[in-house]
Amino acid sequence: MSAELLDIHPRELCFTVEAKKQSSCSIQLGNKTDQHVAYKVKTTSPKKYCVRPNVGIIKPNGKSDFTVTMQVQCAAPLDLQCKDKFLIQSAVIPFGTAEEDITSDMFAKDSGKPIDERKLRVILVGLPQSPVLAPVTGITYQDPLHGILQNDKIPSGVENLAPTHKESEGLKNAKPAVAIRLNSDAGTILTDDANELAIATSTDTREVNNVEEMKLFKNEMEDDLRKEFEELKSKVDALGSKLVEAELIIAKLTEERMKTMQEKEMVKRELALMKHRLGGKTVHMGFPLLYICMVALISLSVGYLMQ
Repeated sequence: MSAELLDIHPRELCFTVEAKKQSSCSIQLGNKTDQHVAYKVKTTSPKKYCVRPNVGIIKPNGKSDFTVTMQVQCAAPLDLQCKDKFLIQSAVIPFGTAEEDITSDMFAKDSGKPIDERKLRVILVGLPQSPVLAPVTGITYQDPLHGILQNDKIPSGVENLAPTHKESEGLKNAKPAVAIRLNSDAGTILTDDANELAIATSTDTREVNNVEEMKLFKNEMEDDLRKEFEELKSKVDALGSKLVEAELIIAKLTEERMKTMQEKEMVKRELALMKHRLGGKTVHMGFPLLYICMVALISLSVGYLMQ
């Protein structure tokens, strides 16, 4: 684990979720070193968030901000649990490096340079809870049994008799208890249905998030493989061109060597021909001894006469 290069504040991205409205969050990065540091921001849901700027350079002991904007949502999510994450990569770079020169290779772990990676989680804050998921306690429901007892008559061939005073009081006392029990049962049923709906929606949302994450990782792997393939292809092309140049140089040197050998053979033949023409006679180089003696005698004579 490499040393921390950046100081990040805040450590979480908080978004207010509201239908058909964008939500933004700002993150401040502080350089904790005495060197220039480059950073890059990645997310597991690139289609859902917009990061500006997603790359940058921070001066020694300097600070830099970037803003994350969550795109417009068609409807507020029923589940505020979010598995989206952001990754901030940072690495030390030489002085004078421009933002256009920042590449993914700078943040590779096998580059030998100190690399710092931080993960930030996303927190969703919603508006007041939707009535569909709100508890149903306190909602008044109509008691169908109460209406039947008050307004309807039991159809039969016998005339309905007026109840006695004690039966009327018992029936009046039973009506509120029945109504309370029906209201409680209805509230419980609606609460269970709402909870089941919330659980099912949460499960679907998690499955969708997992699928999106898998798609994102797949796309990232495909991009990395495509880049590596292009780099290998360019290296192979460069090696091929160098090989062609080397073959041309070797052919040229071979041709020059053949010419040199032919010239050497021609010189040998000429020397052999000259020896044959001379017939084995020895050629003396320089002046003959008699000539030297005559010149010396004449010189002594002239010198003696001059004295």
